[in-house]
Amino acid sequence: MSGAAVAGVALAVTLVTTPLAMVAARRLGIVDRPGTLKPQSAPVPYLGGVAVFAGVVVGVAVGRPTVLVPLGMALALGVADDGLDLPAPVRLAGQLAVGAAVVGTCPVHLPGGVGAVALIVVTVLVINGVNLIDGLDMLASGVVAVAGVAFGIVLHDAGRQLSVALAAALVGFLAYNRPPARVYLGDGGSYLLGTALTVLLADAWAPGVRVATGVAALALVAVPVAEVAFAVVRRARSGRSVLAGDRGHPYDRLVARGWPALSASLAYVTVEAVLAVGVVIAVHLRSTAAAVILDVAAAAVLVALALASGALTPDLGVAT
Repeated sequence: MSGAAVAGVALAVTLVTTPLAMVAARRLGIVDRPGTLKPQSAPVPYLGGVAVFAGVVVGVAVGRPTVLVPLGMALALGVADDGLDLPAPVRLAGQLAVGAAVVGTCPVHLPGGVGAVALIVVTVLVINGVNLIDGLDMLASGVVAVAGVAFGIVLHDAGRQLSVALAAALVGFLAYNRPPARVYLGDGGSYLLGTALTVLLADAWAPGVRVATGVAALALVAVPVAEVAFAVVRRARSGRSVLAGDRGHPYDRLVARGWPALSASLAYVTVEAVLAVGVVIAVHLRSTAAAVILDVAAAAVLVALALASGALTPDLGVAT
């Protein structure tokens, strides 16, 4: 199946299945209810990730169906968390299991033990990073859609099909998730997207792929990984557990300063788009040095933006 066909089917499937997921979420009571820190005035259904998964399956089934194992595991774990509010140790154990599944389905050209540990750690980091940036309408879905487009440009074969399906499915989902969102990704969706990004990153490190591609691709997951790092620093500085939720993320700070939520989301998407352009250029140059410079610059810019927004200082309150 051509890339255009994969994109078209993934888009159509997600457009059709998202309303069905919304109905199922309401009937099952898996919704985000209004609260003091919730912007919506009525419950918003979760399970958007189920619809995205349905669209992604198109690309995965065509190119490499084994990857459905970690993607399906991530979705199931997140949906269980949406419905049951799983304890942190259970979530972590599940994320480690998802990482192990990624290791089993995505060979990389790193030494065996190093590659396995790296993939598991990255899986946990990116899953939680995407979950952390899923705090405003269209933010996480927009960022990951841009990353999917970039991965689609720099990868080939099965990796390209997965990235194309992911980006197209998220475009379909954004029809319902754009402000004011009628459906949320939920933990199921954010865990799915984090795992999909990890699989694509592993594809960039696959045997036969240039080292420059793998190094440059790290910048495509920099936004969610940085969100985890900032949260850890901020919560540690406030004397609270790093596992405790807060409202001190950069996007929270922007909204608190009077930015419309849409503008805050678009700021994240713009940063990801700039990084994506840098990745495409570095890969085109086939220069590992350029890729390293890109990664260092990405880290420096994200830290500077976090400092400017105040996201490393004590938070605005506890999230609900």
